[in-house]
Amino acid sequence: MSKIQVGVVGTGFIGPAHIEALRRLPNVEVVALCEVSQELAETKAAQLGIPRAYTFDDLLKQDDIQAIHICTPNFLHYSQSKAALLAGKHVICEKPLAKDLAEAEELVQLAEQTGLVNAVHFNLRYYPLVRQMKVMREKGELGDVYSIIGSYLQDWLFYETDYNWRLEPDKSGDSRAIADIGSHLMDILEHVTGLKTTAVLADFNTIHKTRKKPLKPVETYSGKMLQPDDYADVPINTEDHANVLLRFDNGNRGVITVSQVSAGRKNQLKIEISGSKKTLAFNSEAPNQLWVGNRDGYNQTVTDDPSLVHAEVRSVIGFPGGHNEGFPDTSKQLFKEVYAAIEAGKQPENPTYPTFADGYRELLICERILESNKAQSWVEV
Repeated sequence: MSKIQVGVVGTGFIGPAHIEALRRLPNVEVVALCEVSQELAETKAAQLGIPRAYTFDDLLKQDDIQAIHICTPNFLHYSQSKAALLAGKHVICEKPLAKDLAEAEELVQLAEQTGLVNAVHFNLRYYPLVRQMKVMREKGELGDVYSIIGSYLQDWLFYETDYNWRLEPDKSGDSRAIADIGSHLMDILEHVTGLKTTAVLADFNTIHKTRKKPLKPVETYSGKMLQPDDYADVPINTEDHANVLLRFDNGNRGVITVSQVSAGRKNQLKIEISGSKKTLAFNSEAPNQLWVGNRDGYNQTVTDDPSLVHAEVRSVIGFPGGHNEGFPDTSKQLFKEVYAAIEAGKQPENPTYPTFADGYRELLICERILESNKAQSWVEV
């Protein structure tokens, strides 16, 4: 059986992560890579072992390429996803889907009209024990959701000399920490609980109101340090830290904290869901354990052993119990479900993976959070 031919657009931090995950799928072959110039595309393709290199317009002209992965900065997601759909390609886009709701809504409608497979890379849903939480809730083991406490903490922007395109609103949008990592947290929160967020009250803080922008290129998470003369002072107006109170459609409440200036927290998403029967707690930096709290009786620790979790979870576990799986495996499991749909040739009626519609939903919540911070008041979603 011939493999699905794939092109990947963008080679920063996340593009190579997509490529690595795709190479683990037997029915997929990454045959092309795209960058802003032909020269850079050829250099990156050689580094990553990809046979063909293109600029974006030329990539879309390749009839044998069936699916496109958009792994570029945020401001390019809308235009490139739209162009790929119009070229008849299935599209897997990084989050956020677009810079504003109007763009996202147009992409949702276009994807629906074409019938092409469309997905957003909310890969953190695919930790096996995140799905275990969802299935436990669906089976009634959690009970009614009483409250939710969530956080997503990083330290890669801890110093004023830490800099990245995500700090620039013309490239990333008006929100940074909430849009960048808070979107993952809000997606998991609603995905697991089945609840809808109905109102938000947000309070943002910009710790480093001026940052030192490198005058030389530094890639995300590279850890490279430059000399004082290699920087220029840049004012910052997007948030380093945010707190958000949440109201849900079952009448109950929650709270999230998002920070990119928390020393020592490299990439920690935590969510604790308290129900009328149990509490479930998950930490992405210890992703192979799920804490289950009980009022009467012993607390428990569930591991991602396929023989112990619910049957509905086993499809996203690749190894026997005790063989730890982590961040790269989440993308593999997401893409596995997406490419099963691509093999069928169209978007399924009820996709198991996050779609453009999910991307629109998270963008809606993030925009309302942004509005709430500006107004310093509750805003309905």
